[in-house]
Amino acid sequence: MDKKAMYTLSYGLFVLTSAFEGKDNGCITNTGIQVTSEPNRISIAVNKSNYTRELVQKSGRFNLSVLSEAAGFDIFRHFGFQSGRDVDKFSGYPHCKRSANGLYFITSGTNAYISATVEKTVDLGSHMLFIAGVDDMEVLSGDASATYAYYQSRIKPKPAGQASSGKTAWRCTVCGYIYEGEELPADFTCPLCKHPASDFEKITV
Repeated sequence: MDKKAMYTLSYGLFVLTSAFEGKDNGCITNTGIQVTSEPNRISIAVNKSNYTRELVQKSGRFNLSVLSEAAGFDIFRHFGFQSGRDVDKFSGYPHCKRSANGLYFITSGTNAYISATVEKTVDLGSHMLFIAGVDDMEVLSGDASATYAYYQSRIKPKPAGQASSGKTAWRCTVCGYIYEGEELPADFTCPLCKHPASDFEKITV
């Protein structure tokens, strides 16, 4: 079975934001979709280890900012490669505003945002699925939405060339994190972007 076939699915990319008891946070996700039009509902699936998942589950509210092709790598690094448990991602961050529901949405590198209230939560094992009713939404720009494929080919920096030592390593195909070792544990999770072992490829460094 070729697991890379999963990469051909045309994912969009988003910044998911939520808040609970005065704590704001946001993370990168690629799992936002519309599930019904009447009434208008969307769904998101978030890794259980993600701090934003915890805030969504506790508050029952979230905003989904749709990333566009104008987004730079900095927004992925800011919201995807550090944990809200360790840093306040919105402290001094200038590219955001609060929507009518009181949550932040991202104003730069995005073309729309959607505010939603959770109606149903489903435990999927590694992830929680949230099905939510749409409360508000706004188009922010006419820029095309960034797909997962566009991120891989046009936004994510390419690895810098270096002399090979012949050592076996495993590289996360999402964020580029490298785990050195002959074997990658089956239950390994990327410490940067939280993706599972199935999203790593074997390389030589």
